[in-house]
Amino acid sequence: MLKTMTLQGFTGQQPAPGVLDLPRSPQKLPFTSEAESEASMSEASSEDLVPPLEADEAPDRDEEEAAKKKKKKSKGLANMFSVFTKGRKKKSQPSSAETEGDSESQSGPAGRLPTVEELKADLEHGRLEAAGPLLALERELQAAMAAGGMNEEELLRRQSKVEALYVLLRDQVLGLLRRPLEVAPERLRQALAVLAEQEREDRAAAAAGPAPSALAATRPRRWLQLWRRGVAQAAKERLDQRPAAAAEGRTEAERAFLHMGRTVKEDLEAVVERLKPLFPAEFAVVAAYAESYHEHFAAQLADLAQFELSERDTYVLLVWVQNLYPNDVINSPKLAGELQGVRLGSLLSPKQIRLLEATFLSNQVASVKELMARALELESQRWTQDVAPQRLDGRCHSELAIDVIQIISQGQAKAESITLDLGAQMKHMLLVELAAFLKSYQRAFDEFLERSKQLRNYRANVIANINNCLSFRMFVDQKWQTPQDLPSHLLSPLEELKSRGVDTLLQSLFGVLKPLFKRFTQTRWAAPAQTLEEIISVVGERLPEFSELQDCFREELMEVVHLHLVKEYIVRLSKRRLVLKTAEQQQQLAGHILADAELIQRFCTQNGSPATWLHRALPMLAEIIRLQDPSAIKIEVATFATWYPDFSKGHLSAVLAIKGNLSSSEFRAIRSILDIHTGAREPSKSLFSLIKVG
Repeated sequence: MLKTMTLQGFTGQQPAPGVLDLPRSPQKLPFTSEAESEASMSEASSEDLVPPLEADEAPDRDEEEAAKKKKKKSKGLANMFSVFTKGRKKKSQPSSAETEGDSESQSGPAGRLPTVEELKADLEHGRLEAAGPLLALERELQAAMAAGGMNEEELLRRQSKVEALYVLLRDQVLGLLRRPLEVAPERLRQALAVLAEQEREDRAAAAAGPAPSALAATRPRRWLQLWRRGVAQAAKERLDQRPAAAAEGRTEAERAFLHMGRTVKEDLEAVVERLKPLFPAEFAVVAAYAESYHEHFAAQLADLAQFELSERDTYVLLVWVQNLYPNDVINSPKLAGELQGVRLGSLLSPKQIRLLEATFLSNQVASVKELMARALELESQRWTQDVAPQRLDGRCHSELAIDVIQIISQGQAKAESITLDLGAQMKHMLLVELAAFLKSYQRAFDEFLERSKQLRNYRANVIANINNCLSFRMFVDQKWQTPQDLPSHLLSPLEELKSRGVDTLLQSLFGVLKPLFKRFTQTRWAAPAQTLEEIISVVGERLPEFSELQDCFREELMEVVHLHLVKEYIVRLSKRRLVLKTAEQQQQLAGHILADAELIQRFCTQNGSPATWLHRALPMLAEIIRLQDPSAIKIEVATFATWYPDFSKGHLSAVLAIKGNLSSSEFRAIRSILDIHTGAREPSKSLFSLIKVG
């Protein structure tokens, strides 16, 4: 199972307290700056081609004369909508437009619509209650157009006043929604109510369809789209902020990824906790912010991916795209449920991800290969410089295996921290590199064995390298647990290295034993027990030299010693220098062989030899020598051949040569038994194939 890498784990350091947690206190989380908000609203205002309100614009001539007669003090916007009252009922009887609209404005006396000048003043002071009367004026204007009796120029002039007020209202509403976390909840609800009302009016106008009219089409106003555009701008501004100063060692790209990832997580959590309860469900506020942040984050990464990235930045980019962003951000505990239905997708396209993954794999393999080669070079230098190996728990110890295992493991962990699939690809590639490294290791060790025999720490370093095989073997067994995943060629260099090392350690001991084994034939087996006891004594005295081997390798070394003792004993029996013509002589020799076999077996077993497969060799040969009936000898030979499949006719002839009382025909008959198929299996270990016979 993939272990999700946390934001803290990725940075390599514990972030400061609260860095990833949303503050509990009402902290300002600016989605945009005030100046930028005003600039955006100004830009939005320019989309509506309407003339500005002018306080000194002249009314028509009839109204001017009426105004002079009544001695009104103002000729400004207060008179501009006086035409809307023509033909109305008395002030105590509100029109249908007034009844339908929100008449919460405090600008004018109860029962009449406020003037344009009053609404303008309200909106300039941020009074969103003016939205209701403004909508009523819009409907009143539409009713006047439908009733007829008003020329087109007058209708358009009055419409321009209404639209100018809508621009003011729009700027007020969207301005509040651009910085929602800095707005009091009640005021935010007011702005959202106005926006929702405008959306309903847009839908109603769209449902009614276009109608012949002298007025310019003003619906749909699409304020919800403008709000979403503002959200996108806020996301851009937040993510484009310069990352705070971070710990040394991080690249510029790494700091940017960390900044954007944390910003997305913290801001979306704030939206979920503080904005979602206030926004109407149909606005899908969480989805709007998530999509905007995701889109800008993705655009930033896509731009970055076009450049030639460093090895570290390629890895960091993939970690964010494939692991940290989808797991630690989008599927974090506070966001997972909220974003379940939001289709955000990946931060990069599949093609970009494949290219980056190929680059990462290539970089990582090259890095692993270089690091392992460097580790081997440093280790080889210590051998040739006659540096003594470390001792750990009484064993000769080398750091090479640990270094290489760490290099391999870190390369594998890096790939798995991106995706499990990439980890599987990396595993196969690292397996190939490890096999190549072990071959290089074996060659370097062989060269050391040949060229450095005179060094004082030669044997200690040989033991240390044999012990290395255990660490490598355990690592491979744990990493590639099933046989089909473990190519035989992977461990063969280790087996060869261990065998060469053990042979080197035993070379001098076997050299000392050689003349002792020759005594068996030189004395014509006159006192075999004494000779063997001397051999066992010499071996016992030398065993402490191998105490710094790991236990498993000390056992394997004892198996080699055990094999050598049995093999050399058989070699002496096969020299054809001993011919015994009587059954009594043959039985006496068989008794000596049985006693010697017991001594060898007991000594080797007590010192850790696991070679139970050697236990039958000498006793069964003794039985062949003891038996006198040719038929019984044939049965014993056939049985012997099943236990030791490499037992040949040449080996049998050498043993039968001891039995001087066999006739030629009996001799041939016994030998022929090896021509018969006895179901013998291939030898798993060699004994007689190591023995040359004439």
